[in-house]
Amino acid sequence: MITKKRHQKTTIIPEFKSREEEAAWFDTHDVSEYWSELEPVDIDFQLEKPKEENIVVRLQKPIKERLEQIARRKGLNISSLTRMWIMEKLQTAQQ
Repeated sequence: MITKKRHQKTTIIPEFKSREEEAAWFDTHDVSEYWSELEPVDIDFQLEKPKEENIVVRLQKPIKERLEQIARRKGLNISSLTRMWIMEKLQTAQQ
């Protein structure tokens, strides 16, 4: 009778110096090989925060259509994309 020895992989997740290094590592490794090292965590987040104010912005149809295309490509609705861009612009304007 012939028996084969199975080689077990060393499945130790290394320590990382940055989130970028960690992301690069997980991009090239199968997380299912590391389940035993992972711990469950509780995540608490709000899906919707109430908006306190509204504004109306009038745009030409081609501009609105372009915003809709970009938002769809990013998996957002047009309102969320526009709000994100306004917040980004406000942050750079304060610097």
